[in-house]
Amino acid sequence: MSGAAVPADISGHMLDLDEDEDLEVFSKNISLAGSTPMPNSPDSLVNQFRLDEENEEEQQDAINKDIFITVDNPESHISAIETFIMYRVVTKTTCSEFDSSQYEVRRRYQDFLWLKSRLEDNYPTLIVHPLPEKFVMKGMVDRFNDDFIETRRKALHRFLNRISEHPILSNSHYFKVFLTEEELAPHRKQGPGFLSRMGETMRTMANSVRGLRSKLEEFDVMQEYVEDFSNKICSVDKVTQRIIKEQREYMDELKHYSSTYFQWAESEKELAEPLKGIGSCVERCSKETQEQVQHLSEVLVPALHEYVLCADTLKAVMRRRNNIQAEFEAKNEALASRKTDQEMCLAVWETFLLSQRGGLLEQRNGEDAS
Repeated sequence: MSGAAVPADISGHMLDLDEDEDLEVFSKNISLAGSTPMPNSPDSLVNQFRLDEENEEEQQDAINKDIFITVDNPESHISAIETFIMYRVVTKTTCSEFDSSQYEVRRRYQDFLWLKSRLEDNYPTLIVHPLPEKFVMKGMVDRFNDDFIETRRKALHRFLNRISEHPILSNSHYFKVFLTEEELAPHRKQGPGFLSRMGETMRTMANSVRGLRSKLEEFDVMQEYVEDFSNKICSVDKVTQRIIKEQREYMDELKHYSSTYFQWAESEKELAEPLKGIGSCVERCSKETQEQVQHLSEVLVPALHEYVLCADTLKAVMRRRNNIQAEFEAKNEALASRKTDQEMCLAVWETFLLSQRGGLLEQRNGEDAS
């Protein structure tokens, strides 16, 4: 998150939308479409100047980068158990931590999940860029569809490059292993076992039930902001999906009406020209609606859905932070209790020693008197 202060009351900054039925969406393309020409106004010239500056900064960042990662060339692999897609991951680097300047490995989606889980386990309070969903969402009938594969490839490419740009995650041992090792199976076995994961899960559940003894105000404000933002962006995402659905139904009706007007014109000679004109107009409306739906599906929906995934990631980070604080408080309480018990034992032992010393002194005084 940015370093800007988060307002405590965000009700005025969020859209007031009603919750709708749950709709699963699929991120088709994370890149924006080509920009439209700007009007020749002073404001537009200033914006254009700022855009030029941003482009120069991006080019300068690209020059300063010392690692470049590309995810491409998806291939289908069929085994006796399953069918899956393997992606080629090409890494070019000038970092001294790497033994070579270029690596090329093959990875499947499960490997990306392994990397993400290892990063979250080792850096629980850092934000790891979200991966695309594992399962096929509504609107995609085949997970081996070319559009689906290309969409996932772009998302995986973005995922790795976001990690490479992170000052801490990019130095992770697991990230280096993912980019350089041909086989990840030996490294998967080095992870925590089933019993360890179960124990960690049980501790997390216990901490969540126990709650926090002392909550910092800044984290409360941040968590409230993330929750509200997540609810609002999910609502916008659902409304956008509903608009796309209605626009597609409207487009289908327009196509039906245009063909009807053209057929009607063939049977009515006197009204042929007006009917053809209406049919052409309806046909143009249908094409415009189709372009609008395509633009919403390929530009707006992916951007909204990426915000949804990022909000979920932020909520997961906040939960892990709370669990860490709860575990810290529990250990502090256990340590304080142990110190109290130790002090009590020392007090009892000192009392016992004093009583023994008093008895010895009385015995010695009796012997001297006799």
